[in-house]
Amino acid sequence: MMFIFFISFIILLRVGELLLSKSNEKWLLQNGAVEYGKQHYPFIVALHVSFIISLIVEYSAQQTSSYSLFFLLFYFLLLAFKTWVILSLGKFWNTKIYHIPNVPLIKKGPYKYFKHPNYLVVIAEIAVIPLAFHLYYTAIIFTLLNTIMLFVRIKEENKTLQI
Repeated sequence: MMFIFFISFIILLRVGELLLSKSNEKWLLQNGAVEYGKQHYPFIVALHVSFIISLIVEYSAQQTSSYSLFFLLFYFLLLAFKTWVILSLGKFWNTKIYHIPNVPLIKKGPYKYFKHPNYLVVIAEIAVIPLAFHLYYTAIIFTLLNTIMLFVRIKEENKTLQI
């Protein structure tokens, strides 16, 4: 039962993030933003949808319904950090890469300390969410796939930030 609540929460949270991203996207475009990295974005979407599906499939195939309180609590700490990231970026937060010419980079919140704090959260989430329910195949496979995807993504974002 805990898994059903948790995966439902994760899905609702992702939908909420996409809605916020879409709202911010409208604002960004109205303010002269240009999108970069369009080619790899569908792969990011596919990765995250496949991740959710993999969580459900692997959990369904398991013989046990146990969970790790440590990883569940750690996930909620990550969520607090992610909230700080999103609030720090405000209207600039997005799941896509946008750049508004001549607008300085955000240097507040976690951006004072890290260049890409959002990706620290994504890296941790991809591992922690499955580990909370002992879904080791999903944790390993998607950590590797996410590493490859973030290599492409961060490279593109760094190029964009230099414009």
